[in-house]
Amino acid sequence: MKNQQAGFTLIELVMVIVILGILAAFALPKFADLSSEAREATLEGAIGATRSAAAIAHAQWLVDGSVASQDVNLDGQVVTMSAQGYPTANAAGISAAAQFSGDFTNTSGTISFTGGVGNGDGDGTANECSFVYSASTGQVASATILTDDC
Repeated sequence: MKNQQAGFTLIELVMVIVILGILAAFALPKFADLSSEAREATLEGAIGATRSAAAIAHAQWLVDGSVASQDVNLDGQVVTMSAQGYPTANAAGISAAAQFSGDFTNTSGTISFTGGVGNGDGDGTANECSFVYSASTGQVASATILTDDC
């Protein structure tokens, strides 16, 4: 009679577990801290969304007749405009135009990404993951991306 193997031997199973453990030990550090990079990418995406939203709102303002401080309607969303024809630097202006979610706060044009984590390093410094929007020019004036909080 022939001996037929019905499954894996204990040695084979242990070897597979050891190999998977070695692979995991090398792969884990590469993927362990991608959250800060993801938050940085989110902030950079928000900067791009802000620039696009300001340009689209300005174009709609021009089409509507360029009346100082006239609100515009973007996809059913009313956006308040500055006298220069760009969204105002508040929640009813650029935050509404760019459709920012609850992960962003807008304090007088300084838009911060909290990402649900708040102050990442706990030092109490605000706006370490933020950018400044100017309602007079429709541009992002500066961005602060500190890896300990962003």
